[in-house]
Amino acid sequence: MQHGSLPPAQNSGHAEKPAAEKAPQSLYGGVTSRRVTVRDLASAKQRGERWPMLTAYDAPTAAVFDEAGIPVLLVGDSAGNCHLGYENTVPVTMDEMVMMSAAVVRGTKRALIVADLPFGSYQESPAQALHNAVRLMKEAGVGAVKLEGGERSAAATELLVQAGVPVMAHLGLTPQSVHAFGGYPVQGRGDEAAHQLLADAKTAQSAGAFAVVLEAVPAELAVQVTASLHIPTVGIGAGVGCDAQVLVWTDMAGMTGGRVPKFVKQYADLRATLGDAARAFSADVIGGSFPAAEHTFH
Repeated sequence: MQHGSLPPAQNSGHAEKPAAEKAPQSLYGGVTSRRVTVRDLASAKQRGERWPMLTAYDAPTAAVFDEAGIPVLLVGDSAGNCHLGYENTVPVTMDEMVMMSAAVVRGTKRALIVADLPFGSYQESPAQALHNAVRLMKEAGVGAVKLEGGERSAAATELLVQAGVPVMAHLGLTPQSVHAFGGYPVQGRGDEAAHQLLADAKTAQSAGAFAVVLEAVPAELAVQVTASLHIPTVGIGAGVGCDAQVLVWTDMAGMTGGRVPKFVKQYADLRATLGDAARAFSADVIGGSFPAAEHTFH
């Protein structure tokens, strides 16, 4: 929606900003005429407003979350193990990320769409990171990218930001390093590890990142990092002291089979709901009650 210039305010030498440029009163449902931006997230940090983020990998699901008012959607490489059938996130390719990211962008109107740079798409060099980030922005239309690492990814982050690509950093438990970690252990325990994580967060901020994801770190450390940064922190298994919280949507909605991480709260049981629907459909087909007259053309 386009807005014309408003008349100058009374008793002021400055024209009032167009409505589309004003910071929203609230990220959750506060912006309806445009996409949420990284500036909105910075303003929320200053106001002390918490905000939610969910993953999304396809247009219909993204549309539901967008209509629900979720201000930021992450097209995560978590799709590898929760949608694509991989054991972990490592096998996810750039082509897969571009395809899923484009679908999420097409399914939404309001949310800021952040896409992961998958394993192997940025570790080689900052130039490689820029090439693949540009693909996500040009081919998929995302508004920002996310990459793992603080100090080790500082050069890539700096180059991307200089080129006009907003970057979200990811620290703590970084799933692309699953083989180096030997699993998914909590990160940042102990003085040395905590000091390194705090240093990584400050380095990411200095390199130009607009936000930092903190995954599976002690809550006390997350509070310290959040207080030390002027950019938002997004927690996942990092306690309530972060500026925002993110969950993988299939975990949040009860679609994940088997055990889920300790930090997950399930807000629905869609796995059971879909199973019940499939069994009801099967019974109707076997019994001959579907399709009925109202589902039939003559």
